[in-house]
Amino acid sequence: MNRPTVTIQAQKYGNRPHYEWNTKLLERMDSYVIVLGEYGRQLQHYTKQKVFTVENWTIEFFSSDLWFTVSADVDVAGGSIKQYYCNINMPARIQDDIVSFIDLDLDLVQRNGEWKVVDEDEFERHAIAYAYPEPLIERARQELSDLQRRIRNNEFPFDGTLERFIDCIPASG
Repeated sequence: MNRPTVTIQAQKYGNRPHYEWNTKLLERMDSYVIVLGEYGRQLQHYTKQKVFTVENWTIEFFSSDLWFTVSADVDVAGGSIKQYYCNINMPARIQDDIVSFIDLDLDLVQRNGEWKVVDEDEFERHAIAYAYPEPLIERARQELSDLQRRIRNNEFPFDGTLERFIDCIPASG
């Protein structure tokens, strides 16, 4: 099936370009999109001034209401999600074929079945370097806590929503 292309644009606070990549639209609702990151896609990393080739399939979630994104790395052969990477960010702007968000550095990852907060040091550095307002710092920490609760309670989109799209990945994956 030929799916529309959606460009994802991550920015740092102050609308500083961070990285971007193209995906394929899987589902668009009023307050979120779910997209497919194809194996071999190019990620333009502005901060590192490099282009990376991403060698995995992902199902990705972006919300205009919630303060996090989800990238689920899919084990194509096993037909399951093998790891999650969640960014704490300001709610995404979803406009036509572009989704953009302000990455607030705090990340929650799941590898080998274990969830772990990462990049707290980056959050502390950027809070100073980019002059995050104190209410934003507090909100980011609260949103991380809320995300952890959401995961523990198997709440949307950790309720099987993303797994519904595994079959959209070509069998030859």
